[in-house]
Amino acid sequence: MSRSGEARDGRDCSYNLLSGEVRGGVVQAAEVHGDIVFHNAPSTPAPVPRQLLAAPAHFTDRRDELDQLAGFLGESRNHGTRMLAVLSGPGGIGKTALALQWAHDVGDLFGDGQLYVDLAGFSGARPVLPEEALGLFLRGLGVPSREVPADLAEQAALYRSLTADKKLLVLLDNAHSAAQVRPLAPNSPSSAVLVTSRSRLTGLVAEGARLLDVGPLATSSALRLLAKVVGRRVDDEPDPAKALVRMCGGLPIAVRVAAARLATRPKWSVRKVLAELGDERRRLSVLSAPELSVQTTFDVSYRTLQPPAATLYRRLGLHPGQEFSASVAASVLDADDDPLTSLEELVDGNLVESVGEGRYRFHDLLRLHARNKAAAEDGAAGSERAVRRMVEWYLMGAMAADRVVTPHRRRLDYAFTTEPEDVPEFADRESALAWLEEERPNLVVCGRVASEKSWWELSWQLADVMWPLLLHKKHYRDRLEVDERGIEAGRRWGNAFAEWEMLKRFGMACTTLGRYDEARTSLEASAGLARSMADPRAVAAVREASALLQVARGDLEGAAVLFADLAVDYRGMAEDRGLGLTLINLGGVLPRLGRTDEAMAVLDEAEALLGGLVEPDPYNAARVVVARAEAHLLADRPAQAERAALDAVKAMDALGSSRGSADSHRLAARALERSGRVEEAAEHWALALRLYRGIDSSRAAEIAQRLERPGGDLEPPARDG
Repeated sequence: MSRSGEARDGRDCSYNLLSGEVRGGVVQAAEVHGDIVFHNAPSTPAPVPRQLLAAPAHFTDRRDELDQLAGFLGESRNHGTRMLAVLSGPGGIGKTALALQWAHDVGDLFGDGQLYVDLAGFSGARPVLPEEALGLFLRGLGVPSREVPADLAEQAALYRSLTADKKLLVLLDNAHSAAQVRPLAPNSPSSAVLVTSRSRLTGLVAEGARLLDVGPLATSSALRLLAKVVGRRVDDEPDPAKALVRMCGGLPIAVRVAAARLATRPKWSVRKVLAELGDERRRLSVLSAPELSVQTTFDVSYRTLQPPAATLYRRLGLHPGQEFSASVAASVLDADDDPLTSLEELVDGNLVESVGEGRYRFHDLLRLHARNKAAAEDGAAGSERAVRRMVEWYLMGAMAADRVVTPHRRRLDYAFTTEPEDVPEFADRESALAWLEEERPNLVVCGRVASEKSWWELSWQLADVMWPLLLHKKHYRDRLEVDERGIEAGRRWGNAFAEWEMLKRFGMACTTLGRYDEARTSLEASAGLARSMADPRAVAAVREASALLQVARGDLEGAAVLFADLAVDYRGMAEDRGLGLTLINLGGVLPRLGRTDEAMAVLDEAEALLGGLVEPDPYNAARVVVARAEAHLLADRPAQAERAALDAVKAMDALGSSRGSADSHRLAARALERSGRVEEAAEHWALALRLYRGIDSSRAAEIAQRLERPGGDLEPPARDG
């Protein structure tokens, strides 16, 4: 259907009311008897809009992002479609600078001009309405102001008609929503639309828009940006300059503020500004200047959040570790709030970054901002309550994993201040160990936080619950820290059993690492506590650890006597598991004293005892196989040693025990070498070396030396239980 008629100036045109198609030139509308009458204007050259802002003066690098945008444009042209791309990232990350740089680089490809509008989606004021932006665009395309329709639908139809065949570049800056963008995107296959937003605008992406997440600048790029403003001072103070941009987190707005601070204070050193930023409480205020404020930039994004998302943002900012899972979010929200919905709102708003399936983290400066908001809105008590809830969530998750991996351990009960929700459940040892490994950094940091806040019982529990992971994966650096913190926590808590346990563990770790004097001191202190508690099992456990120290120091005869005495004690206590572990250790020492047949009998008994336990102990059952392989090897029975070692490899691999697998590969390599199969042995040596290096074992250096000088033999590995 179309309308036509005579206008006030006598010119004619036609306009299809269904399609919005204009024929005959510029449109003018008048209301005559309820009909819209349109008029044809004389043919005049259409204006070519050049609305882009100037290219950024200090634009730096972003080569990968520029290449991706070039790829988007190339793909669109190959398919004969319009390019529509969304640059998404947190405030101050440099989205607008990147968009303008690319737009100026490719501007010559769009002969019909460039349109630009700041949609003010996150400016703190009311976002620009689509009809306001369309009015700006239509006027830029030559439509007189008085002839711009008032209705959004008519504006959009006219805009589509005027741009249908044009080669236009449209830059929509600071968009708030997909609805704000859609009417402003021309349909011309020769056009390109670039949108910047703090939101991911998932509605547009679902309709085919390409998403480019803009991240922080690399340290080298941030240094170049700093140098463009302050010049030689960056070269004069390279280390402080590098530390400065790292404190800025690669956020261009923060680097620019720091650079402006230096540029306007020519007598200041880089180290001076670095010292100002060193105080986390003042960092955001230091990184703020008139019209260029990191604090204000983040505040605007925060104000757009729904209340539950705002609560989650500021409380997750208190999370002890760098990364966190979606599940931990439930611990800091009210029961009626949906943590996943709020977390997705934070991700879509680029206030939290998704770093993997179900894993998230904050940009460093955003974390500071969130913590400041927590202090201001939740207060000290509310913030501490949120931290404790998160720390206890990790404890409960680790407890669940611990019970699956080492169900036989002696434990102390813990009363949670608030019962954690959405805690992981584990179907098997593999998934439990995998969770402990993934959350290891958080568990370590949570222990530190608990100690800093003098939550001594909680701090000890967090040390204790890491035992299954440290047993299987070792992580000796973490283990020493965790055990030392556990000793202090047990002592401050005033629980003798807790202190005894950690002193024993620390002594065992020091034994493995060759720190024998520290091991002896710690084990003697542990033994004293065990005697004071009149706990026979605790006394026996420390004696066993002391016997392992004797083995490590080369006193095999003394260790064998002590293990034999311990076996008698465990039989008297009817402690089958303790007896089994002692027999494994005795079975490891006897072959080195030439008593292989005795060792085999001892190991057979250990296997039977462990196999009869109500709660299975597959790790120590696999240790029996490792000890048997070693006994065969010491008795010069390489074929039997090889079979046992390969069985041990399978068992330890299935358990996820890095140390056990490394020991087993090492024994297999030695057995194969004894059989003259050097190439096969080399494969096992290489696997053992990789595994020992992965757990920071001193064995790695010995293996590397062994590979350089084939033919030598190494002492059996120390055991740490």
